[in-house]
Amino acid sequence: MRNLENHQGIKVGEQNINNLRYADDTVLIAENKEDLQKRLKIVEEESRKKGLELNSKKTEVMVISRKQESPKCDIFINKVKLKQTEKFKYQGTIISNDCKTNIEISARIA
Repeated sequence: MRNLENHQGIKVGEQNINNLRYADDTVLIAENKEDLQKRLKIVEEESRKKGLELNSKKTEVMVISRKQESPKCDIFINKVKLKQTEKFKYQGTIISNDCKTNIEISARIA
């Protein structure tokens, strides 16, 4: 995963963040579809070296956008197209493609 360190991500202060990892959960962050596909390929290759394989059924893609409708983003693992989602849960927090917090707040007060 060190091979990801030089790739652009998002800036938080002076820190560049292009992936989040906890146990077996990973979030890759990229500016565009091409960069995301490259990063996913790096993760695939590094995982394979350790005898691990990414599960395309448990892997999803989400585009964060200010547009009303999220742009389509075709990303593949081993020639299998990944499902594109509008929200996902990471470490107990719901993250949505519009970056609004209403889904997370509703889930916590329910």
